[in-house]
Amino acid sequence: MKPTVAPFPAARLRRTRQSPAIRGLVRQNTLTVDDLIWPLFVRSGDGIEEHVPSMPGVMRRSVDKMVEAAREAADLGIPAICIFPYTGMEERTEDCAGAWDPQNHANRAIRAIKAEVPELAIMTDVALDTYNINGHDGFVVEGEIVNDATVEALVMMALAQAEAGADIIGPSDMMDGRIGAIRAALEQAGHQDVMILSYAAKYASAFYGPFRDAVGASSALTGDKKTYQMDPANSDEALRLVERDLREGADMVMVKPGLPYLDICRRVKDTFGAPTFAYQVSGEYAMIKAAAQNGWIDGDRVMLESLMAFKRAGCDGILTYFAPAAARLLNG
Repeated sequence: MKPTVAPFPAARLRRTRQSPAIRGLVRQNTLTVDDLIWPLFVRSGDGIEEHVPSMPGVMRRSVDKMVEAAREAADLGIPAICIFPYTGMEERTEDCAGAWDPQNHANRAIRAIKAEVPELAIMTDVALDTYNINGHDGFVVEGEIVNDATVEALVMMALAQAEAGADIIGPSDMMDGRIGAIRAALEQAGHQDVMILSYAAKYASAFYGPFRDAVGASSALTGDKKTYQMDPANSDEALRLVERDLREGADMVMVKPGLPYLDICRRVKDTFGAPTFAYQVSGEYAMIKAAAQNGWIDGDRVMLESLMAFKRAGCDGILTYFAPAAARLLNG
């Protein structure tokens, strides 16, 4: 006599995983080249491409080489790049005046790229750390990072970038009130169409180390940034910051770092419904690259899986150093 077998549940969830065609039909999230922003580092000189040791495959480029990289991005279908300047200690000052110099590396790169690759959107970084001899995002007065004087400087920096042709201003400094001040200044100067992508929830993270090497800030930084960047233990505070920045005129908001803060990305998107971005920062990139180079993981698969995680968490786009490699794979 055959044993009695209980009837199998009607719902066999494996049915929708049985082939690539079926998996594609029920896939909830899609990663495309349109989701990518490629961060690039510009430096002085001509004909220069130098590797950043802590970020395999990432380079600092002179302005002429930045134009070549921008053309590469456009040819791959990447919609936007984000420009960060590398400055040596000899280029840094207490007053950070280089930050709003129309002829600094970043502003020269903006103009050159706009002249040669006008279809590419250009995002900038607004913070004083790459021009500050103290390595901080704001002015340092008697050991304190001062807020209001810094905001005045950030406004000048943003205006110089807008005049150079930037499409998206990216305040990453975390000073209070800077979004409203920058938005008002842009409007008054006739730059009503220049967008602001606010680093609204930027955490005081240990994942930024390789980036500080890339922009020359590691040796300059005195102390830490915990008095203005967010405590990694907090999440409700992120929502307060995002709400404030949207009210002050931000068009889009950023969560930084990325993968360790996917819960914040989801809360922000669910709460506000505003365009939400994340930055897959240098430490995240370096860990994946190092593991892949050691043969411990499949680098391409982990790269794409990590980028898909941002989409699943509700992000509309991702700043990532993987942008060109991911674009080549996605373009197939």
